[in-house]
Amino acid sequence: MFDPHEKLTRIVAVTGATGFAGGHAVAELLRRGHHVRALVRSPSKSRMAVAVEMVAGDLDNGAALDRLITGADAVIHLAGAISALKPHDYFRINAHGTVAVAEAAVRAKVPRFVHVSSLSAREPELSSYGASKRAGEDVIAKLMVPLNAVIIRPPAVYGPGDRATLPLMKALTQAIAVIPGNPLNRFSLIHVGDLARALADAAVNDVGGLHEVSDGTPGGYCWADLLAVATAERGKPVRPLFLPRAIPFGVALAAEGLSRLTSKPGMVSRDKVRELYHGDWVANPGSFDRADAIRFARGFPEALAWYRQVGWLPRRTRADRNRPEPREEAGS
Repeated sequence: MFDPHEKLTRIVAVTGATGFAGGHAVAELLRRGHHVRALVRSPSKSRMAVAVEMVAGDLDNGAALDRLITGADAVIHLAGAISALKPHDYFRINAHGTVAVAEAAVRAKVPRFVHVSSLSAREPELSSYGASKRAGEDVIAKLMVPLNAVIIRPPAVYGPGDRATLPLMKALTQAIAVIPGNPLNRFSLIHVGDLARALADAAVNDVGGLHEVSDGTPGGYCWADLLAVATAERGKPVRPLFLPRAIPFGVALAAEGLSRLTSKPGMVSRDKVRELYHGDWVANPGSFDRADAIRFARGFPEALAWYRQVGWLPRRTRADRNRPEPREEAGS
């Protein structure tokens, strides 16, 4: 794993650097003293740190990928589609895009390749997203030796800057939390800071194969665990309202119709509902789990504080600020 005393500076090429997890990964790499080279669609519009070397282009631009990767000591491939109008669009980016990055890495003889997949790839029959991520894994699996590759499968990622989990975070601040899921579901979580550290670790070692990552909570979480943390944070009970699957499924059907009319993909889909109601998203323990991982009892209040600071959620009331701090972690 990462040695904090290591002095060697590496050139790390990153795709997906402007995304939620990518931004945190870049910040962690810079903190460790590495030189980061990032593939950016529009450098002039990017908010990347000044220290980042930006390469203009995307996954369809082979010349840009060559410029990104040539001379790099490691590649972290984070770019991917999390919403799309058609299944083909997921595969075009998550599978075919991975082929393009991997081929560029082979041409450049890059010494290390870190491929960021998703726990959804474990159940490819549930969604086009999961199937496309599995297809991307299959690409890397065939090149595992020449790329000195590792595949990282995160579960649900949350933390400062994430809009995808914002609806859940908001629901958990209410007296009644409306939850599209089954009360018996179990799932793992990972704070984006821990994912960033895991990816930075992976870039500098030779651990290969496929690894699921999480915050290490034994057996993962159930909804009752999250509700207990939310109740402690709110200082008042947070009670769940679990929606029958048919309700979000109907909403998703309407949302898909709207997406087709506007030609704008949305986050709500029938595939996503299938994933939400799947009973087991608990990650297997892996080589990149951290003993000092940020568990939900700590990560949730920190994420809320960030959301409130930037105005994505209302600020707490005086009564909320005077509530006692939670003493124990749920799910531990």
